[in-house]
Amino acid sequence: MALARNETGAGATARAFWSQIHPVFMTPPLAASLFGAILARSVEPTLAIVHVVAMFAAVYTAHVKDGYVDFHVRGEDDAHPLTERGCHVGLAVSTTVFALCCLLLLVLVNWVAVALTLPTWVIAYLHAPQLDMHPVSATVGYPLGIALSLLGGFYVQAETIAAVPLGFALVFLLLLSGIKVIDDAQDYAYDRSIEKRTVAVTVGPHRAYAVAYGLMVTALLVVVGFAAARVFPPTAVFAALAFGAVALVARRAGPDIATMLLIRGSYVFLAVLVFAVWFEPLAWIG
Repeated sequence: MALARNETGAGATARAFWSQIHPVFMTPPLAASLFGAILARSVEPTLAIVHVVAMFAAVYTAHVKDGYVDFHVRGEDDAHPLTERGCHVGLAVSTTVFALCCLLLLVLVNWVAVALTLPTWVIAYLHAPQLDMHPVSATVGYPLGIALSLLGGFYVQAETIAAVPLGFALVFLLLLSGIKVIDDAQDYAYDRSIEKRTVAVTVGPHRAYAVAYGLMVTALLVVVGFAAARVFPPTAVFAALAFGAVALVARRAGPDIATMLLIRGSYVFLAVLVFAVWFEPLAWIG
């Protein structure tokens, strides 16, 4: 029985499975895992790789399950590269890879590492059709997965939880939740027609924008506050300024352009934070 819908052969099947890797949404969870490892200062490459692979498997599970539900179950999408059986195979493989990574973390680290990692797969698998039907879970699912990826990446290296990774996890949860609200606003008309309760559908597009930018501003203020309290390095403030500049430009754009700008702005935000934490260029002050 075919795994790819539109073509046959090993090459077509490989391309169909490869199509479920979406770099724009794959990169942040993987980067968050590595960022957590960097926060731990002493990085064991093997543990970092195992955790990154686990995050990859979790996000891949989310993409395959989401596509399966939207096309084969709900009939919302016009096309999908995988057959129904292909989706089941993809889910089985990604889940097996994730389970093996959890087993390695249990052996190489401890059960707490697994406890911080396992919820990312649960969020991924339940995103559709359960979590994406409620405004809160539809909004915070992906950001919460990234926050857990950061905490897990830190824990597998340090075997403890500290204030700094917790603070950064909170910042990313708030910041990315704001971006997700705007991203969902792109599909406001369609989501409303099928009674899908995103934030935009629940409170209206105008209020959704207010909620989104309120969350992002709160995240940036948390960064500044933690930097002032010396929980974060002082140069973390530059990350807030960089993202703030992008957010000001995105504020004048429509949901689709705003989402594109804000997602790329989050990459800049993360890059500046990595620089601030790793090099601490202003550590001599005070």
